[in-house]
Amino acid sequence: MKLTVVGCSGSFPSAESACSSYLVEADGFRLLLDMGNGALGELQRHCGLYDLDAIFLSHLHADHCIDMCGYFVACYYRYEGGRPAPIPVYGPEGTEQRLTTAYGDTPTASSMSEVFDFHTLKAGSFDIGPFSVRTERVSHPVEAYGIRMEHAGRSLTYSGDTGVCDALHDLADGTDLFLCEASFTHGKEDIPNLHLNGREAGAHARRANVGRMVLTHIPPWTDAEQNLADARAVYDGPTEIAAPGAIYEI
Repeated sequence: MKLTVVGCSGSFPSAESACSSYLVEADGFRLLLDMGNGALGELQRHCGLYDLDAIFLSHLHADHCIDMCGYFVACYYRYEGGRPAPIPVYGPEGTEQRLTTAYGDTPTASSMSEVFDFHTLKAGSFDIGPFSVRTERVSHPVEAYGIRMEHAGRSLTYSGDTGVCDALHDLADGTDLFLCEASFTHGKEDIPNLHLNGREAGAHARRANVGRMVLTHIPPWTDAEQNLADARAVYDGPTEIAAPGAIYEI
């Protein structure tokens, strides 16, 4: 598997990065994990607009899905080459309605489903292209899912947005690469069931015995280097901060 960080800023884009979006490729199949603010533009640095094979939306907060509205325009109104076949979109219940509301002026109430083939996420195991996928509901104020992807004996786990929870440990157990949110600062914010801080991300990585951790979804107002130090204080495996354009071979 190949992981490309399209965007990794949390809550809103930073001057350096779009919001959450990660491109995962294997056997010529391209799966995009989330499409937050600014991600659609950055995505075009890494693949063509019409080269995605599927999209996974971890939850429906704007910093993880709002650029789907722009992608709808790119697909629905494409004349040169014709409208592409509907692309599978895996998201929480109500994804189609949320995107239709966010767009605000679709030609018809069903226009989104003419472009996207919506699949409702639940906790469970299934396949997306060549990937064996497992999803679990994680701890966030809205319905949100983490995802573990396996291919050719290797694994990638993406936390989505979550507070401390056993479901995240179960997904990450023994994973080769753990792409984990670290939005809060240890000793500063203390809001349960919302986000992780660097130390909590590190504790999850240590407990799950992951091979490598990449911290992501760090908002512009959070000190990323402090979160990295806090994670390394409790997890001694390879750990780094996600950066736009970074590529990981798994």
